[in-house]
Amino acid sequence: MIETDRLILRAWRDEDREAYADIMIHPEVGAWLGGPFTREQAHERVTRFQAGLAETGLGRLAIERTSDGRLIGHCGLAYLPETLPLAPGIEIGWALAPDAWGAGYAVEAARAVIADGFANSDISEILAFTGASNLRSQAVMQRLGMTRAADRDFDRPGLSPDQPLRRHIVYVATRLK
Repeated sequence: MIETDRLILRAWRDEDREAYADIMIHPEVGAWLGGPFTREQAHERVTRFQAGLAETGLGRLAIERTSDGRLIGHCGLAYLPETLPLAPGIEIGWALAPDAWGAGYAVEAARAVIADGFANSDISEILAFTGASNLRSQAVMQRLGMTRAADRDFDRPGLSPDQPLRRHIVYVATRLK
């Protein structure tokens, strides 16, 4: 568990499934993830998150807002899938409910996750990437102080050349020495 001024990042609970599904089926959230999820896909994702945390100690954590106890999204570290050109490596990812956008929660959560990752492992770098058109996520990466790594940009495997989210841009956080 990681606590910030306004958030608790924690392991998933079974009762999080419906609230998380409400976030992931939202068209604005899905627009950046290849389309809205179904409830079943969101529930399956929670199961994968739980398994990843149990197996490797890395994974997406539930983001709970302390002011009202509401689940507002996820943030966490994970091993890069072998199918990505950046692999092997560690990535940070996040997704928030649209009504939580613009309040600084993504930056707050990601900053805490990155600090925790560097403090509790020997990770030398953490990658973040997003579709080239996702300016909101790029702004989060910039606010985190991550460095743009244009030489590591890639086309997402499995996406057609005309898919707007195909081209991904990469940012890197490096362990301070």
